[in-house]
Amino acid sequence: MVFTAVGALLAALLHDPGALVTGRPVAAPTTASPSPSSEPTAAPAPAPDPCAVRTAALPLRARLAQLLMVGVDPRGTGDALGVVGREQVGGIFIGGDDTALLTGGLDAVRAAAALPLTVAVDDEGGRVQRVEELDGPLPSARRMAADMSPEQVRALARDRARALRVRGVSMDLAPVVDTSGQPDRTVIGDRSFSPDPAVTATYAQAFAEGLHEEGITPVLKHFPGHGNTSGDSHQGAVTSPALDALRQGDLLPYRDIGRYGRVVVMLGHIAVPGLTGGRPATLSAEAYALLRGEFGFTGPAMTDDLGAMRAVTDLVDLPEAVRQALAAGADIALWSSGGRTGEVLDHLETSVASGTLPATRVDEAARRVLAAKDAC
Repeated sequence: MVFTAVGALLAALLHDPGALVTGRPVAAPTTASPSPSSEPTAAPAPAPDPCAVRTAALPLRARLAQLLMVGVDPRGTGDALGVVGREQVGGIFIGGDDTALLTGGLDAVRAAAALPLTVAVDDEGGRVQRVEELDGPLPSARRMAADMSPEQVRALARDRARALRVRGVSMDLAPVVDTSGQPDRTVIGDRSFSPDPAVTATYAQAFAEGLHEEGITPVLKHFPGHGNTSGDSHQGAVTSPALDALRQGDLLPYRDIGRYGRVVVMLGHIAVPGLTGGRPATLSAEAYALLRGEFGFTGPAMTDDLGAMRAVTDLVDLPEAVRQALAAGADIALWSSGGRTGEVLDHLETSVASGTLPATRVDEAARRVLAAKDAC
């Protein structure tokens, strides 16, 4: 015991040799734990992406269905209830002149969807609008820019968005951000605010802000620029100016794309020399890469109509057009003619199994779509 006590005293003195001089009480040393700051701490694990979790929980066919926007018969609820209830598509498009579906029934269609349903119309103003008989007409984009201030356009879009929301619409395929000085009745013509990219961007932003204020998602179109193309993509193949020329004009409204808020960008069926290798931009991986890379867009990208525009239908049948668009980088594939949804989904499932539509591409697109709908 004596040796044990002495050994402890020596250890204490070694720990505090000044105690011999000062007469301080000597305490036995303790084994000190490293201070918290002396130990490396592991960084907290990042929180899981809720949209990735939600996407992973969906069966493959359900994930694929979320990437489709299918035209439905506007004369009543039957067609819409069928395609939503049976296939659980992510969105429906209401076109044509009949407005019956917009005067009642969309609540029932939404109730048939397991996930939030996007309901889209094409309501730009001028030649392209859908509810003018119900809620009054909108002037064309060209007339808006000529006769109204940006603040007035914002208020006009806000009023229209309120009317659309009351009718059950959640997305407007507008505004057009193509720059064009071509005659009014050409494919873009008076659908363009101006041939001046700065004027176009200012008025398109005002229109988009007005839609946002009433909860309607805007769709900017038609990337990378349809306003100065060689023809009408509804009627056949069209070619734009070369990419370097587009950067000096048509593409300028897409710079600083965050100015428009949360939007979708629609790609046009436009062959771009120096970019798409003769193919329509909707089917070109290079076009989507330009939108994501040079222009920094992170929201959903959608196609123009894959089922009724000859720039695509002259090249490839609908199910394969949808596959090619999604594989290239589209997140939403649109066809206004409706029908064939089961056939398209069968083809897409087979394509995932064969690797011609990578599962990672499907998951990426589904995450973007669900996030845009605040569904996760």
